[in-house]
Amino acid sequence: MKIKTAVFPAAGLGTRFLPATKSQPKEMLPLVDKPMIQYVIEEAQKSGIEHVIIITGRGKNSIEDHFDMSFELEHNLREKGKSELLELVESISSMITISYVRQKEALGLGHAILCAKHLVGNEPFAVFLGDDIVDSEEPCMAQMIKAWDKYQCPVIAVEKVDMANISSYGVIAGDQTEDRLYKISDMVEKPKVEDAPSDLAIIGRYILTPEIFDILEKTQKGAGGEIQLTDGLRTLLKSQDFYGYQFHGNRYDTGSKIGFLKATVEFALKREDLGAEFRDYLKNLDI
Repeated sequence: MKIKTAVFPAAGLGTRFLPATKSQPKEMLPLVDKPMIQYVIEEAQKSGIEHVIIITGRGKNSIEDHFDMSFELEHNLREKGKSELLELVESISSMITISYVRQKEALGLGHAILCAKHLVGNEPFAVFLGDDIVDSEEPCMAQMIKAWDKYQCPVIAVEKVDMANISSYGVIAGDQTEDRLYKISDMVEKPKVEDAPSDLAIIGRYILTPEIFDILEKTQKGAGGEIQLTDGLRTLLKSQDFYGYQFHGNRYDTGSKIGFLKATVEFALKREDLGAEFRDYLKNLDI
């Protein structure tokens, strides 16, 4: 089966970015001039995804507004002959089909994904976590879908990280079967350095089978009183093969302030209209 649907959990409170996120979703914070969530939705669209289900919560209405038509703005741009800006705005609302589901309680990532069960149905699906933005020639999810097409079983994106930072991640255990592909035997959430089974950390891209929904419904609340996705994945691993795919590309952890700043600088430097001037500014910066 083809991967046509993606789930995007976006119900978090974004407390690490307070006070900026007091009245706006973290997902709408801009990297240069584009909100973070749009980078991930564009990755989904370029990977062949046809339908994105965004899991939202209170105070997230601006996400829906961003991907909706804006009649007043579009009319104003049309009247003023600003055709390039008009095309840009219209392309956002026509990019991909989006549905929204409200997560009424903050019960964890596993619960957020479970909220999409009735819309996903009985088919495999992708999961994108918005904190991880991947800059790559071929979209990260498109790379993973190639592994899915070959093996038709769950695929998780992994990245080699410095062992000094390994306890900040979920980590896989497994054996390499092909270039950049690992057959997973176990997953450990935020292990101590001495207990980490590898240096391959799980990042926010998954391809899952619908059996995960029944498992998540039966998964007991774990750390923090939340339904943990990793607990559900470890149960699914008992009945299905799992693969970890070490993707090509640069990942930015925009869920942290330093990661957000790095992404902002590097995306700006890559822009044809900004890069040269911004690079000169940085070279001559005297602090």
